[in-house]
Amino acid sequence: MLKLGIMGGTFDPIHNGHLIIAQEVAYKLNLERVLFVPAADPPHKQQQLVERVEHRLQMVRLAITGNPTFELSTIEIERAGLSYTVDTLETLHKQHPTTELYFIIGADAAADLLQWHKPERIIELAHLAVVKRLGYELPLDKLLAALPQLQTRLERVTAPLVEIAAHEIRERICKGAPVKYLVPPLVEEYIRHEKFYV
Repeated sequence: MLKLGIMGGTFDPIHNGHLIIAQEVAYKLNLERVLFVPAADPPHKQQQLVERVEHRLQMVRLAITGNPTFELSTIEIERAGLSYTVDTLETLHKQHPTTELYFIIGADAAADLLQWHKPERIIELAHLAVVKRLGYELPLDKLLAALPQLQTRLERVTAPLVEIAAHEIRERICKGAPVKYLVPPLVEEYIRHEKFYV
C-alpha cells in the first residue's frame, strides 16, 4: 500500500525546519510523497495577520523545488471556509482510497489534539507522525484515555532538532536581522523582493 505524508501549516513563511522534518519523516516512514498543504484560513489564527495565501503558496512552491518527494497541494485554498485538518483528510482519503495517510505534526501541536475539530475522525483517516520538539512532552496517557484507537495510529519520529519558528523569522526580517540558513535561498529572495514582514 502506498504511503502519503501530509504536512499542513500556515507557512508564513515556510522555513528549513519544515523541510528537514518532512524529509526525515519521509525517510523514516518510507513515504512515497509528502504533500505540503498551506492553510487558506487557519482556524487557530483568526486574530492574527497572515500573509496573503497566494504569497504563502509561492513560498512553498519555491522551497520544495528540486525535491521529487515533495509536492504542493492547494486543497485547502480551493475549499471555502475555515481550513480544518479533518476536512482535508476526508478529501484526500476520497482521492487516494488505497493509500495510507500520515499526518505530520510536532509534539507541541499533537499535545493539543483533543481541542482540534473532530480529533477521533482525524486518527481514523490518518496515522499521526509525531515529531519531537524541544520543551514539549507528548501527554500520551491523556491522549490515549480520550482516543484509545490512537494506540495503533501513532508513529513517533525523531528528527534533527532544528528549532526555527516562523514568528521569529518575521521578527528578524522586521528588525533587519539575517535569515540566511533559516529559510531556503529562493524563499529569502522572494521575501526580500516582495518586502514581506518589514
